[in-house]
Amino acid sequence: MNESLLHVGNLPYSIERDDLEAMFLNAGTIVSASLMAYKYDRRSRGYGFVEMASPEEARKAVEMYNGREIRERKLAVKLARPRTASFVKRPVG
Repeated sequence: MNESLLHVGNLPYSIERDDLEAMFLNAGTIVSASLMAYKYDRRSRGYGFVEMASPEEARKAVEMYNGREIRERKLAVKLARPRTASFVKRPVG
């Protein structure tokens, strides 16, 4: 399990990846930031992932941002759970 990866939920649909990255810079060094979008029209799904440089910075980010209001929405920030077997694509054949 990657203890530096955060799941950020309840994001405003108008937020962009650069906004997400800039917001979490206050908690430490960011390795990557990504927003999930719908495949066909690229609209935000309202959640994303931020990978911090260390588990300590990830925990600090959870403390700083979980429940914080951004553009009239309360963020839900927590450590990301590992993918389970139900999400793994199996070969067809």
